[in-house]
Amino acid sequence: MTMADTTQFLSRREKIIANLAVILLAVMTLLPFLWFVIMSFKPVDQIFAGVSGLFFTPTLENYAGLVNERFVRSIWNSIVTSTVSTGLALVIGVPGAYALSRAGLKRDRTMSLLILASRMAPPVAFAIPYFLVYRTLGLLDTQLGLIIVYLTFNLALVVWLMRNFFDATPRELEEAAWIDGASLWGTFVRIVLPMSIPAVLTTGMLCFLYSWNDFFFALTLTRNSAMTAPVEVVNFMNYEGWEWGKIAAGGTLIMAPVLVFSLLMRKYLVAGMTAGAVKG
Repeated sequence: MTMADTTQFLSRREKIIANLAVILLAVMTLLPFLWFVIMSFKPVDQIFAGVSGLFFTPTLENYAGLVNERFVRSIWNSIVTSTVSTGLALVIGVPGAYALSRAGLKRDRTMSLLILASRMAPPVAFAIPYFLVYRTLGLLDTQLGLIIVYLTFNLALVVWLMRNFFDATPRELEEAAWIDGASLWGTFVRIVLPMSIPAVLTTGMLCFLYSWNDFFFALTLTRNSAMTAPVEVVNFMNYEGWEWGKIAAGGTLIMAPVLVFSLLMRKYLVAGMTAGAVKG
């Protein structure tokens, strides 16, 4: 039964209630973000002006205040560390998940759980060990140091999610390719990987979000050179006062790439969320 077939059984009253519920949920979800974006365009003296602050002349002075070497470098650091760590996690984790799915090990579920265990512990449990090791290896305040941290956690997520997807996909096409003489790697590249593109994009998006929004490790393991955008925004909270305009503008700029990317890839994201849900 399609969605159209289902909706025709709903009464007019039920449709109105359902639409109102969806609108209310959307408003409750988006209102804090909209308020944050609007605040980034307000003059400093009208940010907390109350009712009188509802009507204001938009200004770009808060964004202009971000055009400096430190903030631009922090945005670049976020782009590099998030993109590279996500790419490496997919390149390593997707084939690893496929191998784990097809290996047929007796304790593969236990192995998958152990791989995911790194995501179960709170980040603070890893902070001191990483800091001590990085200080010894000279990786503090470097992009490479952050990439390694993000790769460690993202790799576990990729293997866990993609392994479940591969477990749910039918193997008839792979077996037919093997009969025709295709190798295991050739079958993966030519048949399995194209079918798993929605799941790969969804997993990559989640990994990118984790890396892009990370604050704790970037705060602990960086100082100046490799500082990322979320940490740089905190510098606008100082003893002399909190620069709310710049905080709102910086937060908006941090949210913008993820929002745009999500909208552009929404078709693949929805397909990836349901990929492998039905087996056979």
